[in-house]
Amino acid sequence: MDLFAVMINFRKRRENRLNNIANRKSMKSKIYLETSIVSYLTAFPSNDVITAGHQLTTFDWWENRRRNFEVVASELVIQEASLGDAQMAQKRLAVLKDVEILFVNDEGRNLAKILVGKKAVPEKAAADALHIAVATIERIEFLATWNFKHIANAKMQAKIEEAIRAEGYEPTRICTLEELLGE
Repeated sequence: MDLFAVMINFRKRRENRLNNIANRKSMKSKIYLETSIVSYLTAFPSNDVITAGHQLTTFDWWENRRRNFEVVASELVIQEASLGDAQMAQKRLAVLKDVEILFVNDEGRNLAKILVGKKAVPEKAAADALHIAVATIERIEFLATWNFKHIANAKMQAKIEEAIRAEGYEPTRICTLEELLGE
């Protein structure tokens, strides 16, 4: 290969490397929407001031910030969103029609069982453990929820993260949409 060909080859490799770096920087963060997000988005306005505030935040995020993320949910979200009043279930499912749906697999089910077994998540909240497990297995950066009892709970998060890391995974970041309203 002559010097000219070597230079062209070097330049092409450099351009490819720079393009890959630029693509990585422009890639959107993935966010897993737990069912409470979909429910707050489609529910009638609440009389409870805090819940109403969360509903407004959800609507604002959905209308103005959603495009900054690659939004995903799971089969479990579809199942939970299908429950209850038929008209409201239709609204919840309509919101999810353009969202990538992740499958719940054995790896996710096993991690959820471990979270419950290590008491990082209570047994009665096994479905919440499954949301966390699916987001973790799929390497989703954020899990958005309004579930403060079993998911976005500061005391439980340390146990959840410890149990997940003990299994060799990097935990998803559990947060509310309020934490994702910034630029």
